[in-house]
Amino acid sequence: MSETPESQPIVKIRATDAIVSVIGLVKVYNESRQRLPVRALDGVDLEIGAGEFTAIVGPSGSGKTTLLNLIGGLDYPTSGSVVVAGKDLSTLDRSELADFRLWTLGFIFQAYNLIPVLTSFENAEFTLLLQGVPAAERKKRVLEELETLGIEEELVHRRPGELSGGQQQRIAIARALVSEPKLILADEPTANLDSKTGGRLLDKMKQMNVETGVTFLFSTHDPMVMEKADRVVTLRDGAIVSNETRAKR
Repeated sequence: MSETPESQPIVKIRATDAIVSVIGLVKVYNESRQRLPVRALDGVDLEIGAGEFTAIVGPSGSGKTTLLNLIGGLDYPTSGSVVVAGKDLSTLDRSELADFRLWTLGFIFQAYNLIPVLTSFENAEFTLLLQGVPAAERKKRVLEELETLGIEEELVHRRPGELSGGQQQRIAIARALVSEPKLILADEPTANLDSKTGGRLLDKMKQMNVETGVTFLFSTHDPMVMEKADRVVTLRDGAIVSNETRAKR
C-alpha cells in the first residue's frame, strides 16, 4: 500500500493480520450488593494488526485499563472473546495463561508492580530470568535498557522503596521492553515521567516497533503518545466511539 501524505485526513481502516482480536467484549463489575453493577466494557469489537503502534484514549473510567487487562489475560470477560497471537485466552487455564504471558506479552503497569525485595536490576531482569536467558546476556540487555531510560548506575542496586515514582516507572518499562515480546501493553507509561524522559522512551519504543515489528498498545492521556501513534482508538462509557488510523510515518 502506498503511503498517504501527512496532509491528508485521518481515515478509518480495518486491521489485517491481527495479533489482537476482540469480539463482543463485555465486562461487568459487581462492586457490592448495595451498588448497581458497573459495566466497564459494553460490547467492544477491536482488531490490532501485528506491528501496530496504537493508543487507546478516553476519559477516566471509560474502560481503557479494563480492556488492556482483558487483552493481557489478567482478568476474565463477562462475555465475548479475546484472541491474542492466535490464542483464544478463554481456552487457557491459569498455568497456560502465565506461560503465554511470559513468552508473548510485555506489561507496563500504571502502578509499576515491582517486587519490593528485589533491586532495580533484579526487577528489570526478572522476565529474562524466568525465560532462562544466560546471566551474561541478561546483564548486558538489562544494563543497556536501563541506560537508555536514564537510570543512573547508582540506582541499579536500589530497591523500589528507595526510588522516586518516575524512577520506578522506568524500571517497570525496562522490565517490559528487555525481553522483546510480540505485544507490549502499556497503561499510562509516561504518566510519571518528565517530558524529556517520556519523549526519549517513546522514541525508543517507536524504534523497537519499526525495527523488530513488536506491537504496542497504549492506554494513555498523553498527547505525545497520541502524536506518535499510528492509530487512536477512543473509548467512552465502555464503548468504542472512534477508531482512526494514520498512514505510518
